[in-house]
Amino acid sequence: MVRVRVRQHVNPLSQKYQAPVIVPDWSKIYKNLHQPLHLDIGCGRGLFLWELAQLESNWNFLGLEIREPLVNEANTWRDQQELTNLHYLFCNANTSIQPILESLPPGLLKRVSIQFPDPWFKKRHQKRRVVQPQLVENLARYLGEGGEVFVQSDVKEVAIEMCDRFSENGAFHRTQNDWLAENPLPVPTEREQSTLEKGEPVYRALFLTSAAG
Repeated sequence: MVRVRVRQHVNPLSQKYQAPVIVPDWSKIYKNLHQPLHLDIGCGRGLFLWELAQLESNWNFLGLEIREPLVNEANTWRDQQELTNLHYLFCNANTSIQPILESLPPGLLKRVSIQFPDPWFKKRHQKRRVVQPQLVENLARYLGEGGEVFVQSDVKEVAIEMCDRFSENGAFHRTQNDWLAENPLPVPTEREQSTLEKGEPVYRALFLTSAAG
């Protein structure tokens, strides 16, 4: 696959990323709208979902990504494979998650993944990190009982912060205190593969919703 070149990091607090996304007509996106939905926040090039959508045809998949060229590229790959259970949206997840989830038929969101988000190491930049309390609150509101949130990072500080944010919300409980030794999903991301190939650790955690948020 020929890949577009993009900037590695985009400041989500920039003014041009503050307008909420225009939500599509989901009935025109998914062949079977009422299948359970997996939402991948910060999907990058979207290859993780592209592979997973082919493995799990009884699920629908939605990737959110703030870098528009990657979204256009990913939707092109989707069309080439004629996948009717997969879509990618260009948006800032923190400003668009609420209208996106509100627009979906109730009860469809079953699984969320947030994988290797931009770490924003500098203290003054950490407010740019994607897992903010309001995003967690929105996910809690729309994930029904037994919903899953899977997070992972190769930066321990970022993984701990993501876990703290979900643990602070009473709708979520972590499945185990230690980091998961294995990815519970059948497909790894490219970043996960490259990290493990270098012999470096990946910090993973799985959260379940105990009741409707």
